[in-house]
Amino acid sequence: MNVFYNKAHVGDVLLVQLATEPIVKTEVERVGDIAILKEAQTGEIKAFNLFNASSYVQTDVQGLVEMTPELVAQVEAAIAKNGAVISLDVDFSPKFVVGYVETKEKHPNADKLSVCTVNVGEETLQIVCGAPNVEAGQKVVVAKIGAVMPSGMLIKAGNLRGVDSFGMLCSARELEIPNAPSEKGILVLAEDAVVGSPFETPSR
Repeated sequence: MNVFYNKAHVGDVLLVQLATEPIVKTEVERVGDIAILKEAQTGEIKAFNLFNASSYVQTDVQGLVEMTPELVAQVEAAIAKNGAVISLDVDFSPKFVVGYVETKEKHPNADKLSVCTVNVGEETLQIVCGAPNVEAGQKVVVAKIGAVMPSGMLIKAGNLRGVDSFGMLCSARELEIPNAPSEKGILVLAEDAVVGSPFETPSR
């Protein structure tokens, strides 16, 4: 679940994304101040827009809104007040974390891609990476599935040239770190960085 708010450019509307998969054919149901966006074929709720958001939710963020128990409670109260039936599946775990590259193998179908196994603390992820400087033994910044990059790009599970990938290894430029180097390559962290710990991007 990702929440966005930009009153200056979008209006007083809270945009709530519940699924990472795009809607093939959108069906919209309006219930009070809530517009529910469903997949027409299945009826699955993929997103909803909360109008007059400032009367329900306290935020002055312009862009991605940080998920907190307080925010979720406010959104759930707004859903109930408008008589809508929407279940919120909220993951409060950090989406940008320190990872440790355990292995790096050449991609079987692409010369410039590597297949890495990356320990992020509670799990190990397979991530396909195109950075020329990635190596086993590095500590790196991992954008997990559901992360929203400073550019606005949502990280989703993918398949690159026939190999599944579950996250992204980030460069300093992608994280919009000031004075990031211009050359391509992931950001390599210090050896004392704690695997699985949150990594806060400057723009978050």
